[in-house]
Amino acid sequence: MDEPVIRYYRRLLKSGFESIGSLERPSIFLDSIGEKVRICGGIGNNYLHLYIAVVADEIVDIKYKCMCDPTANVAVEILCKLLPGKTLEQATRLSEESFLKVLGGPSMELSKRARGLLELLARGIARYRQAGA
Repeated sequence: MDEPVIRYYRRLLKSGFESIGSLERPSIFLDSIGEKVRICGGIGNNYLHLYIAVVADEIVDIKYKCMCDPTANVAVEILCKLLPGKTLEQATRLSEESFLKVLGGPSMELSKRARGLLELLARGIARYRQAGA
């Protein structure tokens, strides 16, 4: 694990994982296994579920449940910090660099996880828009 990821993960362990949980009726629900997007690393029982609430084209809340490696946990926590208050359009323009700014340093591992999360998010937003919500 990269040093910036280790530092961030240790902070999460001390302060708690703020965004763990679920939303009762999410506007967008994403399942990394069903989407065949590898975010959690490894194989086996690893999974990630994202629950996103959207009101008037703005992301108002995001929660997740997962069984992932520490780098994926850091990446999804950062995603949950970045998204609230953003419009769907702004969310689709997020980049790996956005994650690295929050992390506070470079990380190839986190960049890979961020790419997977952004791909998963883009799919969910596209389906939400197609549904005409």
